[in-house]
Amino acid sequence: MVLEMVGGRKNINVEVDCTNEIYFPYWIYKRLELNQELALRNVINESDRDIIKKMVLVSLWCIQTDPSDRPTMHRVVEMLEGNVETIQVPPKPFLSSPSISPRTSPSH
Repeated sequence: MVLEMVGGRKNINVEVDCTNEIYFPYWIYKRLELNQELALRNVINESDRDIIKKMVLVSLWCIQTDPSDRPTMHRVVEMLEGNVETIQVPPKPFLSSPSISPRTSPSH
């Protein structure tokens, strides 16, 4: 819900040009990678921009596909109370299961 509020659009938008944009977090990742503003254009204060970016980054961490990659609530509070510059952009979640690595695949 935080991502929808900040991004100014619904989680799924079937009327997009690119299939990657159907999954809303990919749209957010793209905006972050290109250092583009999110949909909150009326935000002028730099402090508010930092808070918005922090909320987005924490939200992206919380929706990681693998539960072990998601932060604990204690870590979420630390990230929200800390400096936005210390929060890394999380890896993009997979829409499907990642491929099996050669080490974990069964031998024939």
